[in-house]
Amino acid sequence: MARRHERTVARQSALQVLYTSEIQGVPASDLVENGSVLEDETPLSDYAVRLIDGVDEKMLSINARLASTSENWKLDRMPVVDRCILRLAAYEMLYVDEVPVSVAINEAVELAKGFGGEDESPRFVNGVLGRIARQIEEDAKDPEAAKRREDEMYAAYAFPTTE
Repeated sequence: MARRHERTVARQSALQVLYTSEIQGVPASDLVENGSVLEDETPLSDYAVRLIDGVDEKMLSINARLASTSENWKLDRMPVVDRCILRLAAYEMLYVDEVPVSVAINEAVELAKGFGGEDESPRFVNGVLGRIARQIEEDAKDPEAAKRREDEMYAAYAFPTTE
C-alpha cells in the first residue's frame, strides 16, 4: 500500500511540473535540472522524475496518440491541466510496464477529479484513456499493425495536411 501511495504522490508532483512546463513554455526536464519545480522543500521522487523525463522524451509520440484518440478535441484546445494529465497517463500506459493500464487510467481520473480544468475532466480523461487502452489491447494482438498505426498517427500529428 505504501508503494501505491508513493506513486500517487509522485504522479501529483509530476503533474505539477508538467503543468508548470506548459505554462512557462520550458521543457519539464529543464525545470527538474534547474531545481525550479515545487514550492515545498521536498525533492521529487525518483518515480516522479522518471515520469517527467519520460513524458518529455516521448512527447511527440504521446501527442500523436492523444490527437488520434481525443475525438473532436485538438490538443491545443484542451485545458492545460487535462492535457498534462493525459500525457502523464499515456506515458505510463505505453511505456511503464510495471503499472497496469487500469491503474494508470484510475490514477489519471483521480488527478482529473482533483485538478481537472473542467467539471467534465474526469469523464473526458477516462474516455480518451479508454480508447488508448483499447488500442493497446489491439496492438498486442498484431504488432505489425500496431507499428503501422503508430507511424500513421505520428505522421498525421507531426505533418498535418491542410484541407
